Amino acid sequence: MKTISFFFYSTLLLVCFNSISYSQDKQIQLSLLNPIQIFSESQSISGFRFNLIYGKNVNVTGFDLGLVNQSTGIQKGVQWGGVNLTDRGVTGWQAGFVNLSKGSSVGLQTGMVNYHQGHFNGLQFSIVNYAATLKGLQLGLINIIGEGGFLPVFPLFNFDFD
Repeated sequence: MKTISFFFYSTLLLVCFNSISYSQDKQIQLSLLNPIQIFSESQSISGFRFNLIYGKNVNVTGFDLGLVNQSTGIQKGVQWGGVNLTDRGVTGWQAGFVNLSKGSSVGLQTGMVNYHQGHFNGLQFSIVNYAATLKGLQLGLINIIGEGGFLPVFPLFNFDFD
């Protein structure tokens, strides 16, 4: 039994290190406070990123969890945190106390404040929602669409499906 366990864990470690060494994106990131993180902010992460206080990377694909999460590129997957910052768009679910994003995004934003500079395609659900342009639905106390929309500002809901 010990031989099987040793063989299994040895193979698992070999596969993990082998795939990490050959991919450009790093599979796991642990960050205390940028720049105190395993990989530099210029690296992309495809897998899991955990930011104890503040983490920053270019592109993040997979699961992003932490107090303050920043992607200077594209965020794909799930981003959960106190404050989520993305510079070039989100594809997936962004959930935090405050979500600040730019670019073209598709998916779901949930939190207390959602602020999206760019085109948002999907659902924003929070107390205050803002999208520069929207194809979808906003649900919250204050809903603002910069251009287009049912109305520029409307309580409880706002939408634009054009």
